[in-house]
Amino acid sequence: MAVINLASNQVIAENVKIADSFWPRLKGLMGIKSISEDFALHLIPCTSIHTFFMKFPIDVLYLDQKNNIVGMEENLQPGKIGKKFSHAHSVIELHAGKVAQTGMTVGQTLTIVDMEGKLSKRVVQ
Repeated sequence: MAVINLASNQVIAENVKIADSFWPRLKGLMGIKSISEDFALHLIPCTSIHTFFMKFPIDVLYLDQKNNIVGMEENLQPGKIGKKFSHAHSVIELHAGKVAQTGMTVGQTLTIVDMEGKLSKRVVQ
């Protein structure tokens, strides 16, 4: 699966893991030493995050139910609590620096597709 910014038609991450049940959402990226620049973790549902027990900083995208970016945090360090965005429905965690590298902004819309370009059935469009 891949995350694509519909405004720029840019691939944000090519290796997307979906965490859509209790235990995968709870574990998140805890205990992992690092993630690659093309990795993303999509937490569904999720309105806020923390980076306790993580070993590296991340960029965070907060999405509404239509996958519009309603909030962002860049370079969120380990041991911190992320912001709370009232309209957030899901969260995408990315390699630190990815937001700046891709030029994403609040208001842009993302989509998640499988490797053949089909929309993910787990993502509301």
